[in-house]
Amino acid sequence: MDATTGTSIVGVVTLTTPTGLHDEDAATFARWFACLSDPTRVKLLHTVAVQPGGTTVGALADLLGVSQPTCTHHLRKLADVGFVHLRKQGTTTLVTVNTACCTGLPHAADAVMGTIVTRPCCPTDLPADVTVRAMTDDDWADVRRIYGEGIATRNATFETETPSRRTLDAKWLPDHRWIAEIDGRVVGWAAATPVSPRECYAGVAETSIYVGEDARGRGVGKTLLHKQVTAADAGGLWTLQTAIFPENRASIALHHSAGFRTVGVRERIARHHGVWRDTVMLERRARSSSDRPR
Repeated sequence: MDATTGTSIVGVVTLTTPTGLHDEDAATFARWFACLSDPTRVKLLHTVAVQPGGTTVGALADLLGVSQPTCTHHLRKLADVGFVHLRKQGTTTLVTVNTACCTGLPHAADAVMGTIVTRPCCPTDLPADVTVRAMTDDDWADVRRIYGEGIATRNATFETETPSRRTLDAKWLPDHRWIAEIDGRVVGWAAATPVSPRECYAGVAETSIYVGEDARGRGVGKTLLHKQVTAADAGGLWTLQTAIFPENRASIALHHSAGFRTVGVRERIARHHGVWRDTVMLERRARSSSDRPR
């Protein structure tokens, strides 16, 4: 997909069934969900979460209309699994939300529902007849042709006209441009665009993958994504992101298979041929990023 919207991969993608959650993660998530099985705790957690500076047990009891002993009992349950922090201030107890649960809890729901799995490197069942190489100056005509074929699907990008070579050449990272071939014929391409000129985002890039209309369904997109992801990991990019039209389910599934996770849906983000369209935002962290900014 490109920085303006989508990935031109149309068709059906068959994915290997995930092996499932790790036992430790499953046990942790079960404790979290069990803790939230009580409506009072759900309301308590919500109330604490929307209090930026924290609040007291007494104030919470008044807001929820329960006794202080009942409130204290439920707060201790929430604290036991790490949802809230309890801290004594004189004769009162200050309650604050554990900010880590603001991302951890949604992550758990995504993991259980299969939206994210174990962040694999990339698809491995690649077709033998598709090869990938670096893009050269001789490829621009094919690149723009395939871009135009993606535009024609109306589910690949907000672009309505094929960008010029100068425009594309100026925005794409030189070392992250790839061409897919079958029998020496160009059938697809992939590229990455920096998301920001700021140094702190130097390793974050927006990805694009386009497959020619006569080569779809042959694993070209899968092969390009494999190269794009592995080259990004090797080249020091720590986050890849992309935005895909919700209707392009094959592309979303393919990106999930390469370790991308759904971050959210940007509703009515832009008009496309006079119609408001949504995009699904996905991102992937490098498999090994211990030496990179977090």
